[in-house]
Amino acid sequence: MNSMGEVLVVSLVGLVTTSSVLIGAAIGLYVPLSKRVLACILAFAAGALISALAIELAFHGAQELHHLGFTAHSAWAFVGGGFAIGAIIYYSASLFLERRGAAVRYPTRFREYALERKQEQVKEQIELLAKCDFLRHLPAEAIEELLPSVRTCQLQAGETVFRAGDPGDALYIVARGKVEVVADASGQVAGNALAELGPGHAFGEMALLSGGPRTATIRAVVETELMEIRKENFEQLIVADPQMARAVQRLSHERAISNLSAGAYHPSTWAKVASNSLDHLSRAEANKLLTETSHGAGMAIVFGNLLDTIPGCLVIGANFKGLASVSLTLMLGMFLGGIPEAAASAAMLTRAGYRPKIIFGLWATVLVAGVVAATVGKVFISSPESLAAIFCEALAGGAVLALVAHAMIPESIHDGGSLVVLPTVAGFIFALYLALAETFI
Repeated sequence: MNSMGEVLVVSLVGLVTTSSVLIGAAIGLYVPLSKRVLACILAFAAGALISALAIELAFHGAQELHHLGFTAHSAWAFVGGGFAIGAIIYYSASLFLERRGAAVRYPTRFREYALERKQEQVKEQIELLAKCDFLRHLPAEAIEELLPSVRTCQLQAGETVFRAGDPGDALYIVARGKVEVVADASGQVAGNALAELGPGHAFGEMALLSGGPRTATIRAVVETELMEIRKENFEQLIVADPQMARAVQRLSHERAISNLSAGAYHPSTWAKVASNSLDHLSRAEANKLLTETSHGAGMAIVFGNLLDTIPGCLVIGANFKGLASVSLTLMLGMFLGGIPEAAASAAMLTRAGYRPKIIFGLWATVLVAGVVAATVGKVFISSPESLAAIFCEALAGGAVLALVAHAMIPESIHDGGSLVVLPTVAGFIFALYLALAETFI
């Protein structure tokens, strides 16, 4: 049975291990520490955690199973299965929380989330653009430059888009509703409709190539929404993008115009390539999404912090049999990792409009989680001969390893570049020394 004294000590260990997040939050808010320095600290912590998980947790668990009669293969399957399930649970929960606002905690996670949001927001727009034969002859990879030039305009039933003889100054695509084509050289809206164009149909593409006068009158049959690309915006893109300029030059010949429906991407293929090419996020777009995402995301941020904290502290508590048994490598990795993580998070949350008091409050929940998780690990999991305990430790270890790969290493590379390779290896080697020193005593 666990004595009250041991429970108290292990709870203090959990508190000390997680206390670094408040230091990190203070650095992110008030101390202009180099991002590269913080990245190296985070990389060192990641290396230490990898060492602790591989040697002190996975290998130790396999040894305990061997003592219980497991073969090497069955012990590997048992521990490895626990790690795999723990990683899947962590990754799934992390993605769930990030979609609800927790992504604002880390720059790399937010950038990935923001790009996905951007692709989702313009998906319908790209699919409509892809239905235009003319646009599909343009490089799909250049769609990101074209999207800001796309405007929407609303028309009431019977309203004229342009008349025959008007200058060709824009390309239109029907987003919703319906328009009709009327042949009328005088420019009067009269006569029978030659054709009706519904969602996805484009008209006026010659305006982007030659700027010649309109050859027919177009009017809305019902309430309609059009996507518009102005000639002047299109010409600016051509000047800035040689690849698009070459494509337009080819299209400017009458032979190409008469064969627009041949030789281009299939609409769905073009749209897929175009969507996958949206890999740039402007500062304005990032700030807008950051503000939108952070609004009402407090609980998601809290649960995200708890998700990153609980597995490691559970392992610390489960392995606690006195101060001499405390995993220094795991504690070191979590303590050091908390500093740059909280610093980066505090900076992001400040950009999102959170006040320092709120930021400290959000990270203070990590201390509570550390205490509770370490205590739960000691009281309910700590049992070296229990298969359930060994499997729970493997689950928690898999979650911590997923945290290292999902957030710690990407964040360190984002701010430190390839330099972080060295502190990562240094952290692994140092943690290995601590583990061997404890084992060989």
